[in-house]
Amino acid sequence: MWRYLRSVLWKAKLLRGVFNTAQSVNTDKFISNGPCSSVSGKKWVRPSGFATGLKTFNSLTKQKEPLILERERVATWYSCGPTVYDHAHLGHACSYVRFDILQRILSRLFGITVIHAMVITDIDDKIIKRSWEDNVSPTTIATLYEDEFKRDMLSLKVIPPAVYLRVTENVHHIVAFIEGIIKNGHAYATKEGDVYFDIQSIGDRYGKFVGAVDSQGEPGSTNKRDSRDFALWKQSKPQEPYWESPWGRGRPGWHIECSTIASSVFGSQLDIHSGGIDLAFPHHENEVAQSEAYHQCGQWANYFLHSGHLHLKGSAEKMSKSLKNYITIKDFLQSYSASEFRMFCLLTKYRSAIDYSESSMLEARTSLGTISTFIHDAKAYIKGQLQCTPVQEAVLWERLAETKYSVVKALADDFDTPRAISAVMNLVYHGNCQLQPVSKSEGVARSPAVFGAMVTYISDVLDVFGIDLLHIKEADVVSSCRSLEGIVEKLTHFRSEVRAFALARQDCTITGSPNKPGLYPDRIPLLKACDILRSELAPLGVLIKDRGATSTWELTEGKPSQRGQYKDQETSS
Repeated sequence: MWRYLRSVLWKAKLLRGVFNTAQSVNTDKFISNGPCSSVSGKKWVRPSGFATGLKTFNSLTKQKEPLILERERVATWYSCGPTVYDHAHLGHACSYVRFDILQRILSRLFGITVIHAMVITDIDDKIIKRSWEDNVSPTTIATLYEDEFKRDMLSLKVIPPAVYLRVTENVHHIVAFIEGIIKNGHAYATKEGDVYFDIQSIGDRYGKFVGAVDSQGEPGSTNKRDSRDFALWKQSKPQEPYWESPWGRGRPGWHIECSTIASSVFGSQLDIHSGGIDLAFPHHENEVAQSEAYHQCGQWANYFLHSGHLHLKGSAEKMSKSLKNYITIKDFLQSYSASEFRMFCLLTKYRSAIDYSESSMLEARTSLGTISTFIHDAKAYIKGQLQCTPVQEAVLWERLAETKYSVVKALADDFDTPRAISAVMNLVYHGNCQLQPVSKSEGVARSPAVFGAMVTYISDVLDVFGIDLLHIKEADVVSSCRSLEGIVEKLTHFRSEVRAFALARQDCTITGSPNKPGLYPDRIPLLKACDILRSELAPLGVLIKDRGATSTWELTEGKPSQRGQYKDQETSS
């Protein structure tokens, strides 16, 4: 016993060490960047500031780096939002849910306040094209799908950013930002009224992400100085929306919006920038070039986090609108819950590609079901409703301490959610091994406290991930009506058979009664039990109506006046 207790105390000490490391300021001196690093070239410079104790994979260095924030316990985080011209799909959902999980881990487990800003691209070639197809204004299209996107994110339990910012509401900032880049010698205007970023002006600093150096650049004016130069401002074509600018009527290029809006919120230094891996080049590459040219610094964003693509199983292509191979979030939530999708995302690393299929969703559903069943059984044991063989309590306390340590260690290592979930599932396994039901357990010592601690911890971890098992899952709500109706139908049928058996009349020759045949006395308790069942189901919204030897039923949720209607119905005889 003492050996187990010593082990538990040792694990607890280790756990405290992990939290202290994650939540203390690292006093080591790193290379100081100042407000925005002046170091030239592609070399990444480790930031100075608050050491979180975590490591994260940084796409700028293509390896794990210590996560160091400019301010103590505060992370500035910018993410590329949607271009709102169509329905959001699971590919979008996967990226946003994964980064929501990472932000929850930072804030709820490691005590870091995440200030998250997201842009909504509400003017774009695709939006304009869609507006022409539907014969409505671009604003109508953008508003429609922006609202739908936000509803979808709430349905998926994604915490909204501190602020959404629309491109159309920030065009004046974008124009000023472009003017600053031109002033610094890194952009030029053409006679057509376009403005391009001058790649050659930044030398070898372009190409921080894979694929950048060999790129042929974006299509555009033949007056570009380099084929890799990209548009900061585009002259508007006839019948396109436009804004006035020093270069004539036009609208912003794609990449400039993110640099401008991120800078308007966070200034010249950003801790974390996130997005799908497909945005690394050219979008994020060009963002970095623009921002560092404007701020005249060598390192604008310290960490770039990229999520892997979502693929339909068997397909090498990512899920996307352009390929028409997508499932909308709304359609998905008709079959599965937000919690099940979160578990699906948790079972792979956030930066890995992920295959979507019925089998992978079944795996996620089964994992949640296993946890939910354990919590239900553990609570039954705590309440004394489940009798079990003696529990090895010290072993479970030790397993719990080990799990806490393993989960924190995994999540501090590039947010390794598969390893964290594996540790939780292992704890559930050992808990189930100890819950061995027996018919009688008089005099057997019970250990409810350790199961209470396990249930609380597992619930807390799932809450960090955005999963709440205390509420009915959304998918259950979708399918519960159908499932409940099937259950009630079977129950009513069984009850009807019991009633028919109980209502069977005795032969008059047996009873010796000159009157009508009577009931079998030993079957009357069955009939009373049927009436009790009917009465107890009524307040729960299941109304059973006995009609002779048969019965009908209906669900009366939302009709409280009917629930007690047949409460005093007499036993049929």
